[in-house]
Amino acid sequence: MIAFVFPGQGSQKVGMGAELAEASSAAREVFAEVDDALNQKLFALMREGPESELTLTANAQPAIMANAIAVARVLEAGGVSLSEKGEAVAGHSLGEYSALAAVGAFSLADTARLLRIRGNAMQEAVPIGVGGMCALLGADLDKAQALADAAAQGDVCEVANDNDPGQVVLSGHLSAIDRALELAKAHDIKRAIKLPVSAPFHCSLMEPAAQRMEAALAETPPQAFRLPVYANVTAAPVTDAAEARSLLVQQITGRVRWRESVLAMHAAGIHHFVELGGKVLGPMIRKIAPDAVTTSLVSMDDIEAFAKEL
Repeated sequence: MIAFVFPGQGSQKVGMGAELAEASSAAREVFAEVDDALNQKLFALMREGPESELTLTANAQPAIMANAIAVARVLEAGGVSLSEKGEAVAGHSLGEYSALAAVGAFSLADTARLLRIRGNAMQEAVPIGVGGMCALLGADLDKAQALADAAAQGDVCEVANDNDPGQVVLSGHLSAIDRALELAKAHDIKRAIKLPVSAPFHCSLMEPAAQRMEAALAETPPQAFRLPVYANVTAAPVTDAAEARSLLVQQITGRVRWRESVLAMHAAGIHHFVELGGKVLGPMIRKIAPDAVTTSLVSMDDIEAFAKEL
């Protein structure tokens, strides 16, 4: 059984989608529709940069989604239906919106607009320089939680992402993140790396952004969708549109339970994970479920090879 999975922030890079757009009118249509929805030449930014502008969360979020949905549309134009070939979908953080769009919960234009709102809301929730994030390598969830508790000292310091058995991300006040970096060795954590992010995503400091997304999703709620979506905050399958909407709001301040989501899909009999538009989730999935098969679809060659295999 197959799950289609969708990457999150950090998978953007200058040149993304360019080769696919040259090869496929279906991809070109996706990028044009997103440009129209945002009233911005986002695809030109994806293709040519500058990287500093593409990395801004308000641009990166819709760009990563557009790239993933372009891959999905090219697959479908070639006769591969995600809802017929797949058992479930899941996405990492903003990738959850891509996953929902891919199975019909949101239109492409609405997804782009929601992610622009989400990016702006997350960026504006905390003044620049107040919050931060760090990745802990060689740390499991228990070690990461103990470090977060020790580093908090009255500030916010929370587990933001449980990515795989050896990679957990903390988020919170910059002062607490700096303490976590200093205390990591004493907590038997191999490496702690400060992340180049402009806001402390997936922690309680994002509450103002959650309120903005609650209002945005009330105006543009998800509709019925074609496959179960494994939600970040529950690591469990969701089939109800109202529940999906509630969980997207919770996701802004909640933990991305990616490791548990993969384990849950694997336990449900899914052994082939197909990543659309990136190459970041595959390595995590192989660490979580070593016997799983992972496929990354980025280029036309990738898509054609996968379609032949099926």
